Amino acid sequence: MKPTAFVSALPILNFARLDIVDLLIMLFVMTLSLSFHEFAHAWMAHRLGDDTAALAGRLTLNPLRHLDPIGSLTFLFVGIGWAKPVPVNPSRFTKAKNIKRGMFLTSIAGPMANLLLGSVAWILFCVVYTVYLATSANGQMTITLVTLFSTLYSLNMLLAVFNLLPVPPLDGYRVFGVALPDRWYYSLMQYERYIGMLFLFAVIFFGGFLSRLLGIILTPFNYLIQYPITWLFQQLQGALGLPIMPMFIG
Repeated sequence: MKPTAFVSALPILNFARLDIVDLLIMLFVMTLSLSFHEFAHAWMAHRLGDDTAALAGRLTLNPLRHLDPIGSLTFLFVGIGWAKPVPVNPSRFTKAKNIKRGMFLTSIAGPMANLLLGSVAWILFCVVYTVYLATSANGQMTITLVTLFSTLYSLNMLLAVFNLLPVPPLDGYRVFGVALPDRWYYSLMQYERYIGMLFLFAVIFFGGFLSRLLGIILTPFNYLIQYPITWLFQQLQGALGLPIMPMFIG
């Protein structure tokens, strides 16, 4: 999806206590989450009639097609990163009513993919936790799986919410830009690159404020996804005569 969506990573890597398992988990989560996000953009564009991304080899989950080397390294070590932009040609949206609608659907596909992946991750987290309650298996495998799925959930929620901010060059600009008059929408598009540079500057130097803002925005998303899934597993655990897992939120 053009332009590149910058993403804010979770502060998982603490170099004072660097652990190889944590590093591998973060690499896997980053690779899967970013690739799935970009694949969703390419898939939706293709569904709308634009095969530009498909012809460029981006209609795939292969991370080598999506990850940007510099963006991936800064993601891991600085906390801010990006993937390669998915090329989109709005004039080829033959199955969309208009360009703005086509860009809306293509843009929102990325964050929605992260919400889906996050939901699956939380279901798997609850499955592992239920098995733990049933077997008391508290070995390294259980700890690793719990860490993996909780990280996969948290990072995908963060990716979705961050990319939904209505600021160029993030997906949210085109998602919420549908409500803008055409004259404003296309005028802003001419300055996307410059606004994006200013936004990256703000993310780097005012990251603390952005983190607090994202934490506030994330709260209703966490309740919307975590609460019903956890509640269902609590009912299952009660029916099986197991201890009830806590209501993890956040």
